[in-house]
Amino acid sequence: MQFGIFTVGDVTTDPTTGTTPTEHERIKAMTTIAKHAEEVGLDVFATGEHHNKPFVPSSPTTMLGYIAAQTEKITLSTSTTLITTNDPVKIAEDYAMLQHLAEGRVDLMMGRGNTAPVYPWFGKDIRAGIPLALENYQLLRRLWDEEVVNWQGEYRTPLQGFTSTPRPLDGIAPFVWHGSIRSPEIAEIAAYHGDGFFANNIFWPKEHYIELINLYRRRYEHYGHGSADQAIVGLGGQVFMRKNSQDAVKEFRPYFDNAPVYGHGPSLEEFTEQTPLTVGSPEQVIEKTLAFADFFGDYQRQLFLMDHAGLPLKTVLEQLDLLGEEVVPVLRREFAARRPAHVPDNPPTHASMKAAREASSVTA
Repeated sequence: MQFGIFTVGDVTTDPTTGTTPTEHERIKAMTTIAKHAEEVGLDVFATGEHHNKPFVPSSPTTMLGYIAAQTEKITLSTSTTLITTNDPVKIAEDYAMLQHLAEGRVDLMMGRGNTAPVYPWFGKDIRAGIPLALENYQLLRRLWDEEVVNWQGEYRTPLQGFTSTPRPLDGIAPFVWHGSIRSPEIAEIAAYHGDGFFANNIFWPKEHYIELINLYRRRYEHYGHGSADQAIVGLGGQVFMRKNSQDAVKEFRPYFDNAPVYGHGPSLEEFTEQTPLTVGSPEQVIEKTLAFADFFGDYQRQLFLMDHAGLPLKTVLEQLDLLGEEVVPVLRREFAARRPAHVPDNPPTHASMKAAREASSVTA
């Protein structure tokens, strides 16, 4: 099973000091966090894509390419690539280039985005969000899978005899996740293509995500990719840890109470009761995370949000130390022990897809 972290790249004032990092400081902190994630033994670093304040990661491939040059093992991903407002041609070329630079350590997560003003900034209409996502992804797949593409759709100028360059590394496109918090259409397209489905279940009660994930699993089996329990599922999570749970709650409370992302809504206690947010000891994080498989079935990727709400870099790196040293080793062991032999333990990687292709050519 893969474990990692994702960042939304917010620039938020630290409520305990009144200090706000500059955009430069925040960007450099994110790259430091990514490198430390590899050092503590995590499998994945993922960044969001945002084009509005208070967020800074507007160019995920630039950031991930920089990180790729300074790491060796960690998978570099997005926690959102905006399939609605990005040109599919640019996505195809950018992520193929990143594949080559990172020696295949790349996948990406498609998302529609939920910030309404972003759509007109890129000449799009949010009311067409779902059909835009479906059409753009169909074109993206063809750009990666076909050497020469002739195409005409509703939302983009036609292509005639077009070849996306560079071609995907070894002729193998990056593995794609589809992230959704509310849209059954996105679960459907993930299932149709045999892609992964990522439920970033960090804000809503689990019952909502159980319904979406079960839909994806049923349709994955319907399209002949395997049994429902073999579908490739990823989950989000949020944690803040200290050795002593009371210390964790005391330290994190001002960040929770003031963070724009939480909307000044439910209390910290209510939010941790209703969502995957865990504020406490490493043991509490382990216990709550292990319960995810009881709700959603055996899954392949777990990403945690750890660097938001104005938390200083030093604190985030301490969180990563606890995650890598005390939490993930136990989760790996426990999830492996409960996973049936026929259920994949990891999502597809460039190496595994290349090996599968070579094995099929030998037996053909």
